Amino acid sequence: MSEIGRLALILAFGVGVLGVLASLIGGLRRDRELAAVGENAAWAFCGLTGIAVAALLTLLLRHDFNVEYVAAYSSSTLPVWYTIAALWGGMKGSLLWWAFLLAGCTAVVLLQNRDRNRAFMPWVTATLLTTGTFFISLLVFVTDPFERLPFTPTEGSDLNPLLQNYWMTIHPPSLYMGFVSTTVPFAFGIAALATGQLGDGWIRSTRRWTLFSWFFLMLGNLFGAAWAYVVLGWGGYWAWDPVENAAFMPWLTSTAFLHSVMIQEKKDMLKVWNMVLVILTFALTIFGTFLTRSGVVSSVHSFTQSGLGPFFLVFLGIVLTISIGLLVWRLPLLRSRNELESVFSREAAFLLNNLILVGIAFTIFWGTIFPVISEWVRGVKITVGPPFFNRVNAPLALALVFLMGVGPVIAWRRATWSSLRRSFGISASAGVAVGLIAMVAGAGNFYAIVAFSIATFALMTVLVEFWRGARVRHAVLGEAFPVALSRLIGKNRRRYGGYVVHVGLVMVFVGIVASSIFKLEIQKSLLPGESLELGGYTLTYEGVKNGDTDHVLWTAATVAISADGRALGAVYPEKRFYKKPEQPTTEVAIRSTFGEDLYVVLASYELKTGAAIFQVFLNPLIAWMWIGGLVMTIGAGICMWPSFAERRVESTADAAERVGA
Repeated sequence: MSEIGRLALILAFGVGVLGVLASLIGGLRRDRELAAVGENAAWAFCGLTGIAVAALLTLLLRHDFNVEYVAAYSSSTLPVWYTIAALWGGMKGSLLWWAFLLAGCTAVVLLQNRDRNRAFMPWVTATLLTTGTFFISLLVFVTDPFERLPFTPTEGSDLNPLLQNYWMTIHPPSLYMGFVSTTVPFAFGIAALATGQLGDGWIRSTRRWTLFSWFFLMLGNLFGAAWAYVVLGWGGYWAWDPVENAAFMPWLTSTAFLHSVMIQEKKDMLKVWNMVLVILTFALTIFGTFLTRSGVVSSVHSFTQSGLGPFFLVFLGIVLTISIGLLVWRLPLLRSRNELESVFSREAAFLLNNLILVGIAFTIFWGTIFPVISEWVRGVKITVGPPFFNRVNAPLALALVFLMGVGPVIAWRRATWSSLRRSFGISASAGVAVGLIAMVAGAGNFYAIVAFSIATFALMTVLVEFWRGARVRHAVLGEAFPVALSRLIGKNRRRYGGYVVHVGLVMVFVGIVASSIFKLEIQKSLLPGESLELGGYTLTYEGVKNGDTDHVLWTAATVAISADGRALGAVYPEKRFYKKPEQPTTEVAIRSTFGEDLYVVLASYELKTGAAIFQVFLNPLIAWMWIGGLVMTIGAGICMWPSFAERRVESTADAAERVGA
């Protein structure tokens, strides 16, 4: 099976190179036959990459420990679900998984555009295949996932225990899908630059792909935060780790693009800016891949040090050189027809929104690479920790949430004072009221008071828009209010789906602010029968239970919880010891409500005395982070689902292209 997998990779590399050359020559000569050769090569590339993935997965499931990758990332006692996750749990497998996902995206693009965008497709195919072939070349020439050992170990080393968690089975695939699918808008952007067709056609063709990649980047970041929260046992979910930052930056620039592209469609402005954002988003995904696989940063999220870093840097340099060269070449065709008329307009709000998003991304980028640069230049690594990121990004986040309330509602071109009062009177009043209530309630922290006030303003602005739109349909068409609301959303899914996403983001923002500022913590050693108190809760340590399987040893403490003399049940934090890698882990116990999470960690256990050290955190409103993520998921789904009007426009455009051809 390993020979089949290796042969598939070699053939995939060969047809990838063939497809790139045929597509490029076909695009330059406008030769449809050569372009068709390139597309057929892309189909072969997709199939061969799928065969390679199937071969490696089979080797994992068969526990063929003669294969180095299988021996390094699995064991005979590893549960099947985690054995499958081992496919992307190691560096070699993750590169193959990346290429496989890109091959899948390529296949979908070929199917979607078999009868349209024919001028773009040679360049799109060439760009997609170039990226996929680069990853395959690493597997063929540098780091072979099918490498066999000179001997066969009796047992594998097992998957890293920190990865043996539900969230890690869905976090990497989600994040990889987000990273990989950014290649599609980038490919169409390159095609638009290469052909000189720089209208809105390439944007319409990639609108849902951009939403798709943004959606999976969002999921990947949220799932990663959930993994850090339940696995690492530190009571938090985000530490501004370099790899976390690498996953967050392309989401920020993708978010900026989704907003600014509306200005191009409505006002024919920001063409250069939008092209820059598409290039930057793709470049940041390659940069993030470099960070996790080069060993230049230390992170619990990164792979072991390897020699792949220079290859990624060279590829990134080539991507930026070609992209910027094409962009400079086409600058005369990218001039905007209109100009910004007023700072009190939707265009200005969206532009400021973009600048803040890119500003946050730049801050994160600089804070991430500065330790590396300082080590290269001075030989001393200067650590840039969470205080830097929090201090710089907190005010930017406040401004961003404020603009979330302003941007979608303020008038195009120029807003008058009367229209501003009409649009924002209710929401501004609600925001001020919540701020005053927070002050009276003793919130104490100025940033928290301002944050809750602005969050209320943004939330109320969106809710008022829903209410006003549904009220008009109810009055004019006589529809019941729920029916009017659902049809209002259905008539303009992109707009109102975006509003739903904003509601979810406000929820996430509130959860982050509350859990960061009002978090409580205590650490205490207890004997069985002793208690500790935190935030009105009483936690009583009742003892431990031990367990043993072929895979893991575990010790679980029983901790009874009560409040105001009322029993609330028990939680069971654990210490585990995984036998194959001989590595201990901590399994936290969480009692979660809409108001707060009681987060209990068994830090250590003394066998002789039965004493245990517990670390307990009280995280207010953190559940709203995950609820907000669910709401954002719903909103993204609404945006991606085409309305009847959109399908009619697309069908008309496709028909016109076929007639023109």
